[in-house]
Amino acid sequence: MSLQALDNLVRIGQLKAEARNSNEVARMLAMARTRLADAGLPGLSLEGRFTSVYNAAHAAALSALRWHGYRSENRYTVFQCLTHTLGWPPARWRVLDTAHQRRNLAEYEGYLEIDEGTVTEMAELVEKLIGEVQGLSDA
Repeated sequence: MSLQALDNLVRIGQLKAEARNSNEVARMLAMARTRLADAGLPGLSLEGRFTSVYNAAHAAALSALRWHGYRSENRYTVFQCLTHTLGWPPARWRVLDTAHQRRNLAEYEGYLEIDEGTVTEMAELVEKLIGEVQGLSDA
């Protein structure tokens, strides 16, 4: 993991350095777990499940960033920083970045094209993400 890369993002204004708050990290992980569980509710619409799993991904990725002592005001940066916070390869975090782009199309243009496979893939990825962030906290 490259914390130097995160420091570089602070220098250019993409991140803010901020002391770790273990309670905040724990709360965000709990939120991620709740939203991931919501994404699995069969009574929710596919769009509602997508929104839930996307929000779970964001909360978990942000908790990884916060664990390392950084904060971002840009959602896409949180996902891109997974390379540095958890050592994720681009192919993995780009799934979440693509979900972010889809979420923006839905929020700002009213267009959302997703399928069951997208939600399932994201849910599996978010479950791994939560586990890896929990591993940071347990270490």
